[in-house]
Amino acid sequence: MLAHAFQLAGIGAAILAVMMFLIWLISLRLHNAGIVDVGWCLGLVILSAWYAWQGPGSGSRKWIMAAMVTFWGLRLAWHLTRRIASEPEDGRYQQIRRDWQGKNIPLRFLMFFEFQALLDVLLSLPLLLAALNPDPYLSVLEYAGIGLWFVAVFGEGIADAQLTTFKRDRANRGKVCQSGLWRYSRHPNYFFEWFIWVAWMVYALASPWGWLSVACPALMLFFLFRVTGIPATEAQALRSRGEQYSRYQQTTSAFVPWFPKSQPAS
Repeated sequence: MLAHAFQLAGIGAAILAVMMFLIWLISLRLHNAGIVDVGWCLGLVILSAWYAWQGPGSGSRKWIMAAMVTFWGLRLAWHLTRRIASEPEDGRYQQIRRDWQGKNIPLRFLMFFEFQALLDVLLSLPLLLAALNPDPYLSVLEYAGIGLWFVAVFGEGIADAQLTTFKRDRANRGKVCQSGLWRYSRHPNYFFEWFIWVAWMVYALASPWGWLSVACPALMLFFLFRVTGIPATEAQALRSRGEQYSRYQQTTSAFVPWFPKSQPAS
């Protein structure tokens, strides 16, 4: 089992490395590094299909997992593609370009793109474990994981749609979205994104070595809170919206949706 797992993951990593190289070439032509986010989503879709196709586990289990990943990944990739096509490069990546000025920016972005491929392989552990499980029957944990996944995908879709609708209204330019789920969390899309990995972790817990998948939502949480998620997004929001976003930070939960605090006195 261990040898098969390493073989599947190794071939998957090679496929994603080539894919990210091609997407990096496209980003050079577009002068928009935001396309890496689309590649990150599609990378997990590719891995889920690869594991389901070549994994020795039960067909129903591995293809259910692949279906969940594919639906999530294609929806998010399409949402990001539309945003990239209609807006300038995300402010986070513009700031990275400024920070890397004079330091071989294209090569550094290539390394960044390839790191996303590696991250996909690490985060695909629940997918891999499910594809290796030979048990022909789904367990209560797996049904629970499917239920949690529906909640997470629904929540993320609503958060994305609410923000898109807010941005489309020209009257909201320069303003902070505080309607719908965004009234209760500054990053409801990130919260439900993380919750998807919790759902996949629960699904994978029914498989041998499934406890290892706990590392995936933990890793996602680390990146969201310490690396490319909330810190970079909020720094950009403060640069573009200033005091208005600062007040939003004081009243609204950063991650888990919760009732907002009273507006602090000016």
